[in-house]
Amino acid sequence: MRELTSRQQDILKFIGSFSTEHGLPPTVREIGERFRVTPRAAFDHLRALERKGALKRRESTGRTSRALTVARPYQTGEFRRVPVLGRIAAGAPLLAEEHREGELPLAPAVLPGPPEDFFALRVRGDSMIGAHICDGDLVVVRRQNAAQPNDIVVAMLGEGAEAEATVKRFVLDGARVVLKPENATMAPIVVDLRSRPLKILGKVIGVVRGF
Repeated sequence: MRELTSRQQDILKFIGSFSTEHGLPPTVREIGERFRVTPRAAFDHLRALERKGALKRRESTGRTSRALTVARPYQTGEFRRVPVLGRIAAGAPLLAEEHREGELPLAPAVLPGPPEDFFALRVRGDSMIGAHICDGDLVVVRRQNAAQPNDIVVAMLGEGAEAEATVKRFVLDGARVVLKPENATMAPIVVDLRSRPLKILGKVIGVVRGF
């Protein structure tokens, strides 16, 4: 990967922190507003980051008119390594086996904390396609045991050998937690915490595509 300028490093860091706070990457206009440049200038910076292999960008619809994903670097010596821990469902919940399948190298600027605070999981299914999380993607997850409404989370349902993990949007409904898919054809998972255990494993802060 070619060396990034200081401005490009700042933009990459902003994309990571914005995604952590909002659960979605910033639009080109939001990047422009943050750095007080025109949307065209922000777009040019993103194109430069693409050319250098730091970002991948794909056209989409809705608020995230340009979905930004961290690209897999070609040279990993300068990058932090995040463990890939099994797979997770983005459809019907699927048991996530806690074993290391490999490592994901990421630029330090996109991780808002030490690498040991993060892990990655491979997604199966298409229940989160509305949030630009597709079958086969890797989700980058910050370890935490609590969530705010509308966060995209990794949640563990049940206990022991029956425990299952899934990635969904976190919504509160009184004493219930609603794990909401981002696919209009699929029903949410409604969990009454008084009768069914649920554990938050972490918050999704990014998506890596192209593996």
